[in-house]
Order: sequence, then C-alpha cells, then structure tokens
Amino acid sequence: MAFVSIQGVNHYYEWITPYHNLPDARKPTLVFLHGWAGSTRYWRSTAQHLQADFNTLLYDLRGFGRSRLPQIPSEQTPEQPLRDYRLESYAEDLRDLLDRLGLDRVYLNAHSTGASIAAVFLQHYPDRVHKAILTCSGIFEYEELAFKLFHWVSGYVVKFRPQWFLHIPELDRLFMNRFLYQPIPPADRRAFLEDFIAADAAAAIGTVYTAVSKEAAEQMPQVFQAIRVPTLLVSGEYDQIIPADLGRSAAALNPTIDYYCLPKTAHFPMLENPPLYLKKIQDFLRSKD
Repeated sequence: MAFVSIQGVNHYYEWITPYHNLPDARKPTLVFLHGWAGSTRYWRSTAQHLQADFNTLLYDLRGFGRSRLPQIPSEQTPEQPLRDYRLESYAEDLRDLLDRLGLDRVYLNAHSTGASIAAVFLQHYPDRVHKAILTCSGIFEYEELAFKLFHWVSGYVVKFRPQWFLHIPELDRLFMNRFLYQPIPPADRRAFLEDFIAADAAAAIGTVYTAVSKEAAEQMPQVFQAIRVPTLLVSGEYDQIIPADLGRSAAALNPTIDYYCLPKTAHFPMLENPPLYLKKIQDFLRSKD
C-alpha cells in the first residue's frame, strides 16, 4: 500500500502494471478518478485490461476509500471549512498528486463526481492531460426544491450508515439496484457498499453540497465549454443518477467532446458491459488527436 501526503491528507494510490506494480517509463500514464462515496476498487478491472498500453494509476479521493481525513479533536474546529470539498479543491489534489509522483502529462478516466473533478482539472490544467474520458457526467439545471430535497435525503443517508449493514444478506444487491441496469460481480457490489459505509461523513456531505448546487449548475456548462483537450463523454443509457440526456447536453456544448451512450447500462457501464466499454475507450485512446 502506498500513500502520499497532499494538503495534510495521506492519499492512497496504487499502480496496476505488469511490472510488479511499478510504472514503465516507456509507457504513458492513465489516471483513474472514482465517484462519490466510492474508491479505486471498482476501477481495478478496467485498469487491468489497459495495463498493456498504459501505466494505470488509481487513487482514492480525499475523504474516501483509504484516503482518510485526519481526526480533529472535538474541542477544535476544522482549519479548512466546507470550501475544501469544492471541485476545484479536488482538482488541486490531483495536480499535487501528479507533481509528487513526477507525472508531467497524463491521460484521465474519471467517473461521476470524479468526472466533474476531472472536467474542472481540464479547464485549469489543460497542459497536464493528453486525452480524457468522462464516464457518467453531465450538466444539471438548477431547481431549488429538487436540490434541497436531494441534500436532505443525502444528509440523512450519510448519517445513517451503521456497520451492521454489512451483515445483512443481499443488502449490497438492494443498495446497488438504483445504480445498475445489468448485474455486476458480487465482489464489486460488496466493495461499493463497504466504501460507502466507510466514507468520511464531512467529505461525503461536503461533496454533495458542492457538486450538486446552484453554483455547480451555473459553473459546469462553462467548464465543459472551456475544455480544449480531446475528450470522450460516456453515458449509460438507463443511468438514473446522471441521465444520458445530461451527458449529451454537456457534450453538445463543445466540439472537442465526443459522446457515446452505452446501451443497456446505467451508472457503472465499465462494470455492466466491460467488453463494449473497453472497446469504446480503447478506440478513443488510440485514435489520433
């Protein structure tokens, strides 16, 4: 297990390569970003399939997976408030990670909230990326009542995450139902439930309020319009979390963005139909700019 300190948080990262998990200097690097309340674990199978052509690098976002936030004594207040959970802050984490690992320019494959972070990264640091894949991403229109309800439900869900959930038979299947159209391996279902329960509450709530907000609804169209790096946006046809129409609308803002809707998948197309997902992203990564 490897960690690097970024902004006072030990970030977990791992290389998936054929060379004893060490990068090959002759190959380019493909970095994966996971979505809300997840971790690098659900990207591993995709990374393993791409390791022949890339040094594949996985890392856990701040407050999720094994990138645990420092514990703050109850009598103290956090030195860094909610603004640290902005998309820009996570994009800065990625920048610092690349700097610490000596990576000047990389390829990106990011999912869901991670894709929003990657899009902001593309806007601010375009020279650091060759090509990008945004999986299950899009732009929302701001609806005050709907956003308030979403924040309330999310806050309740984050607060009620007892460990004994992990001992309820088939709960992982029920938990993942809303995210999926096709079944995924049981180990991946279990891993996502474990990561959700283990996610830091402050990070989970903070990212909900910053990624799904009036500010984000106003900001993200401008972010997508500003992208100048060759980008592929992949939606799942039946995604209930970020519907395909939202991804299609985002891609339509910028001719630099190619769009593909993966049929008969939902919010985890890379796990629901790995062969087709891999074919589409490999074709994109191998194509000339």
